[in-house]
Amino acid sequence: MMRELLKGAVCGSVATAAMSGVMVAGSRMGLMRDQPPKRIARAALPGRKHDPKPGEGVAGALAHLGFGATAGALYGVLARGHRAPAAAGVGYALAIWASSYQGWIPGLGILPPASDDRPGRQVVMVAGHVVYGTVLALTMNRLNMPAGPATERESAAR
Repeated sequence: MMRELLKGAVCGSVATAAMSGVMVAGSRMGLMRDQPPKRIARAALPGRKHDPKPGEGVAGALAHLGFGATAGALYGVLARGHRAPAAAGVGYALAIWASSYQGWIPGLGILPPASDDRPGRQVVMVAGHVVYGTVLALTMNRLNMPAGPATERESAAR
């Protein structure tokens, strides 16, 4: 189980980096003013929940990476060393999105529920979670490939 947790955490970190790229692109396109992880860190840091705070950007990025690695570790345990279609990773990531943006984040008063939020942010966040789930599943599948002789496709690529 420890091996699956570690593999999942590594894959979750890689997937979080890919997702963060989507989020930065969405911000640069003007689809969302600031990153949700930054808003979550702002609410968690001492002081008034919605007032900007020093270090909230770094805290948000670190928290996002930690959350993504933890979610990846859980996925690794659920995968149990088996390969799964990318759609399984996407479904897992969309379940995280729904439980976060329709659940605990609005429940804590950090952002409105996705159904009441600015459409641009939700488009970016859904796209980011789809990327996270795809990268998570594909990297996990790569790590879960059986060791041994190269497959025909890998041999042909050489």
